[in-house]
Amino acid sequence: MSITAIIINLMALVSLLIAFIKDREKAKKSLKIAGKSFVRMFPPMVLTIIFIIGLLLGFVPPSQISRFIGEQSGIGGVLLIGTLGGAIMHIPALLSFPLAASLLEGGGASVTAVAAFITTLTMIGIVTLPLEIKELGRKMALLRNGLSFIIAIIIALIMGAIL
Repeated sequence: MSITAIIINLMALVSLLIAFIKDREKAKKSLKIAGKSFVRMFPPMVLTIIFIIGLLLGFVPPSQISRFIGEQSGIGGVLLIGTLGGAIMHIPALLSFPLAASLLEGGGASVTAVAAFITTLTMIGIVTLPLEIKELGRKMALLRNGLSFIIAIIIALIMGAIL
């Protein structure tokens, strides 16, 4: 298991413990709702993962993937494609992890690009920006997305340096 996965799992565990300490009944209810949602979404997600990964790795050779988001594309290419790809795509984060693993293992992508993709995918919402502007206001929505973009780049650079 990678260091990132361990950190994420520990954060989730701590959050769950805090929720149970704060209000046990709400935490139980939340877990039941999450479990039902997971069971309902699981079959379509698995099929979508298989389809996307199959298309990507079947039609795009690893040398091309490496050319655009590999180490040889330079930090600018890695960050530009990784961050913009993640910011624009609107897929559940759960789908991004198998896709990221496939890009790393068989596609020739760099850790920095994959980290940029995953962090922007989960932190930035280009597709949902109009709704965010409506609910949070233009200034707050743009500020949140802008700061998230900067933080995502920092995280990607750190992950690339560590791993």
